[in-house]
Amino acid sequence: MIGIRLVSVTAVLACSAIVAAQAPSPAGATTNDVSNALASVRGHTFHPVDGKSFTIDRDLKQHGIADLDDADWKVRTLAVRDLVHAGDDAIPQIAAGLQEPNVQVRYVCAMALGILKAKDAIPALEKVVRDDADALARSQAAIALGQIESTGSLELLRERMANDSSRDVQHQCELSIDQIQKKMGATDELRAAYASLDPGKFEAVRVGEAAPDFTLPHTEGSAWSLRDAKGQWVALVWVFADWCPVCQGEFRELIEMREEFAEAGVHVATIEAHDRYRARVMVGKEIDPKYWFAKESFQKTYAEQIWWPHLIDRAGAVGAIYGVDPLAFAVHAEYINRPSTILIDPEGIVRFAYYGTFWGDRPSIKETLNMIQSRDFSYENPKRRKAPQTSSKERER
Repeated sequence: MIGIRLVSVTAVLACSAIVAAQAPSPAGATTNDVSNALASVRGHTFHPVDGKSFTIDRDLKQHGIADLDDADWKVRTLAVRDLVHAGDDAIPQIAAGLQEPNVQVRYVCAMALGILKAKDAIPALEKVVRDDADALARSQAAIALGQIESTGSLELLRERMANDSSRDVQHQCELSIDQIQKKMGATDELRAAYASLDPGKFEAVRVGEAAPDFTLPHTEGSAWSLRDAKGQWVALVWVFADWCPVCQGEFRELIEMREEFAEAGVHVATIEAHDRYRARVMVGKEIDPKYWFAKESFQKTYAEQIWWPHLIDRAGAVGAIYGVDPLAFAVHAEYINRPSTILIDPEGIVRFAYYGTFWGDRPSIKETLNMIQSRDFSYENPKRRKAPQTSSKERER
């Protein structure tokens, strides 16, 4: 089964309107730049989020979003881009957005303030962590305090880690405490990645065509380029974050199947749309968090056995090009990319592109290897969500 993304005329017009409204701000951003970015969020109807901070498809009433043409991710991503592009002078106006009734506005403002390392916004972010009724906003505000390296927020984060009603917020507080103590806040590269996002390059990948080349750093600091793997099969697997039990299961599969991938001549890279600190948590190089879904430490059981590169896709910039849709839907009080697997043949041609419709929708690691070995790319998850009106991308799968 292939996953070509060809957008319908209606979707093109809708996305063109979004892009026009959110074109990159010129040097010396004005108040209107922030106003326009937030207006685009207020004016968009997003899929709802349930009480556990998971996105619910408004038509299917199930976790995820079935429509691969859905624009939620693009509205959020471009709003964050424009807020970051507005820069330090716009921080007071962005911080004021934390008081808006629309949780999507509060979320993108908290996200942008963390990326900007906006120290002047710390009191406003702390208020969100303490008082906001929505776990989505509290979670992102806690993440932002870690990115800012706000040492004065440690007491609050410890208190919220112990007492917040959401285990997801508790987890983000735990990570932020460690991030602050290690002085591993948001990097300049993260800010640059968001500011330079180009919607004209989004969703460029087509099955049967050459895979766009890219170079990304991995968690140990060195760079990995797709061109260097030419001549062998490549499996690119976009994961979510350390809190994802499905992703941790995929890591275990990769460890168990190391020899099988080597014998098949397949190069594997996992990719995460976070900054360096969060990506290093995923591979067990930083804090060893307390997980509600695990009885034993991941670090102690497998961190040293990771044999493939885990790549840092800041701002989901490469993911956006590959159709992975960063900030697609919420899982555990954080907006994440669609679970996606891309297979590229030795000539550099994309042979399989799978974009998940909910958090668990993609081939397992074993199924991924089987597809390469058999050259049968007809996989579809049996629980895959089906949009009432099939999207143009689904029609071409």
